[in-house]
Amino acid sequence: MNKFEMVCLDIDGTLLNSEHKISLKTKEIIKKVANQKQIPVILVSARMPKGILFLQKELHIVEPIICYSGALVLDYKTNILLNITITISDVKQVYTFASGIGIHISLYKDDQWYIQRMDGWAKQESEITNIVPTITNFDDLFSIWEKEKTGPNKILCMADPSKIQLLDMKIKGYQSNNLNVYPSKPTYLEIMSNNASKPLAIEVLCQKFDVQKSKVIAIGDNYNDISMIEFAGIGIAMANAPDKVKEYADDITLSNDEDGVGSALEKYILR
Repeated sequence: MNKFEMVCLDIDGTLLNSEHKISLKTKEIIKKVANQKQIPVILVSARMPKGILFLQKELHIVEPIICYSGALVLDYKTNILLNITITISDVKQVYTFASGIGIHISLYKDDQWYIQRMDGWAKQESEITNIVPTITNFDDLFSIWEKEKTGPNKILCMADPSKIQLLDMKIKGYQSNNLNVYPSKPTYLEIMSNNASKPLAIEVLCQKFDVQKSKVIAIGDNYNDISMIEFAGIGIAMANAPDKVKEYADDITLSNDEDGVGSALEKYILR
């Protein structure tokens, strides 16, 4: 069997169960992989750094993290290894579309979450993530970013499904090849630079650790994990993943409520 040298784990719906927790069994198995086998376990997510680092501490792993689906990679001291942002012209266009439909828009840059006001969507997201957003005027923020020639790593739009579908169509009709747009759930539309991807971020870490991609295990459950699942030496889908995601996987493990991550790591690394 192939000797694996890196593990890449999606978080929501994969590492975390439906109660948004890491099970004791999965924790113990990851501890063995990271500490006994000395294999880097990399957390890969659309989340911001604050939403990932506390899970790293819980798992007692000291490795880089991949944030915003590959747009930002930080080492264990939070030094930036990769930072890909969305151009201000594209941000402004998405903002115009979202505002016109009456959709909440959040902007994420580095480890900051910006909103214009604390509405029901921001309150809900804050309660889920335990992160408090910064309330600011977006026009002022856009001016600062234009001067600095930078932009956000991620845009998150939240609204009822019908509005999200309309926004998705409007952005795709905008003819911008610069954006990667996908609904992470019916009420969430996530937008990143088209230059950012989980495989690119993993490739950066493969070079850092001198690991061939054939020696990487990647585990995920959602559409934005497909590229990572395809990229890895062994790409594994969770049982709770949509059928379309499973089509791209080399193997399917148990669900996130049945210690699917732990089961896969036992099978491919510990046995």
